Amino acid sequence: MIVLGIILLVVGFLTGISILWTIGIVILVIGAILWVLGTVGHAVGGRRHYW
Repeated sequence: MIVLGIILLVVGFLTGISILWTIGIVILVIGAILWVLGTVGHAVGGRRHYW
């Protein structure tokens, strides 16, 4: 999710499409939160680790 968020941010920035920029930020933040929760040991979506 983090990589997808970064890709959408770059594409949205280069093309000037603001909806891609917004979706990229949201996906990046959600991916970062899931990554942090997975690394501290909380089960995310029934899994012990989130990659």
